[in-house]
Amino acid sequence: MVYNYFMRVNFVNLGCPKNLVDSEYMIGCLEDVELSSYHKADCVIINTCGFIEQAKRESINEILKAVNSGKKVFVTGCMVYRYKEILKKEIPEAVFFDDIKTLRQFKFKDTPFRSLITKYYAYLKIAEGCNRKCSFCAIPMIRGKHTSKSIDELVDEAKYLKDNGIKELIIISQDTLYYGEDNSFKEIIRLLEALEKLDFNWIRLMYLYPNAITKDLIDLVDSAKSVLPYFDIPLQHISDKILKSMRRGYTKYDIYKLLENILGMRNKTPILRTSFIVGYPGESQEDFREIIDFVKEGYFYYIGTFKYSHEEGTYAYALEDKVSEEEKENRFSELFNISQEILEKKNKTYIGKNIEILIEDKAQARAYFQAPDIDGICVLSDDIPKNLVGNVTKANVVGIIGPDILVQI
Repeated sequence: MVYNYFMRVNFVNLGCPKNLVDSEYMIGCLEDVELSSYHKADCVIINTCGFIEQAKRESINEILKAVNSGKKVFVTGCMVYRYKEILKKEIPEAVFFDDIKTLRQFKFKDTPFRSLITKYYAYLKIAEGCNRKCSFCAIPMIRGKHTSKSIDELVDEAKYLKDNGIKELIIISQDTLYYGEDNSFKEIIRLLEALEKLDFNWIRLMYLYPNAITKDLIDLVDSAKSVLPYFDIPLQHISDKILKSMRRGYTKYDIYKLLENILGMRNKTPILRTSFIVGYPGESQEDFREIIDFVKEGYFYYIGTFKYSHEEGTYAYALEDKVSEEEKENRFSELFNISQEILEKKNKTYIGKNIEILIEDKAQARAYFQAPDIDGICVLSDDIPKNLVGNVTKANVVGIIGPDILVQI
């Protein structure tokens, strides 16, 4: 069936930045369609997340909302990769596809390109899939094994992004530092060296698996012109007992050694982000207190907090989910509140100092240590000239507003 009459299309993107890149590719592939507001659209394409229970519920709600609105609905993304046949049976009104070729019901450009949703920053997805065997994670089952793009392909894409006004390049994948290992050799250093030559203002690395952060990588970041000293390291836990059950492949001692190596950088001051899962099967109060005591040591600027989700198909699914939902919520709240106190204290240390910011509109910017959507923003104390929007410049920190920073140019 060909839906040639669908001319007004709205995209709904759910989940992580990796999904956002997929949506940008899809939008870039379509021609002879009008990107429209949700209200005016004839057709809605929903790119779903299926990683944890909360994300699945959000995806289902968006699908049902679109179906009930009477629009033609196409659905793709992680939840479809995971539950396609069930979804087709339960929601027959929507079209579920796990291959971009299905979108050839629309006309495609001969040379697909990305249609950027973001301004001044963009994500460069360097690989797909994951070879790790973390007990709690369904990503390898959903996305398959790790497959790296070539350096030449990525450099060409980065050039395209630079030509379209991108000032900050954010490098992502399920396991960023595994890049090239599926070809039996690690190429992340060579890739970063090639991207440095393109003269982006900022290059930010995300999703750095702890035991893959080498001395060579730390040295490159320390000496690089564009690569920011921003280390996004999802530890997930600090208790050796829980780390072993999670199949993470490192210990508390390894984490401390890694932090020592990063904090030993000579030229730059590193900014560290991490994330923790609370309520994992078998997590005792003592295990949880290890997280609390660890974060209070103050290594991390930003701390993401997640409640364990018992996902079928994962190794941990065979374990009894012993921690009650009420207790998970209590642990989540305690860790989240502490993380916000730490963030406020660290933000206050910048008051009176000049920092480098990327101005995203007349009232808002981000500091070099703030990743989009997750780390807060810089609020501009005064309106600025329009010609400064989209530029990287220096600003003086004059105060804080919750998790955000008040700056003056």
